Amino acid sequence: MHPTHPTIDQALIPQTEVCKAIGQTRSGLDKLRKKDPTFPKPIKFSNSRQATAYYVIAELNDWLAAKIKERDA
Repeated sequence: MHPTHPTIDQALIPQTEVCKAIGQTRSGLDKLRKKDPTFPKPIKFSNSRQATAYYVIAELNDWLAAKIKERDA
């Protein structure tokens, strides 16, 4: 039996890279998350407020695809 490994769709990206990818500051990303309930929720590996937030790349890609589809409709 082969060990189960996460696929690339389950890969994580840190919040700082998400900000760069979508051209937002951290506060801009926070505003986007509050304004758009469809934006993916972050994952944290600690309860600390300062813990790094990560996002599932597949969820971000799905969100972006939906926004493009919405725009082109």
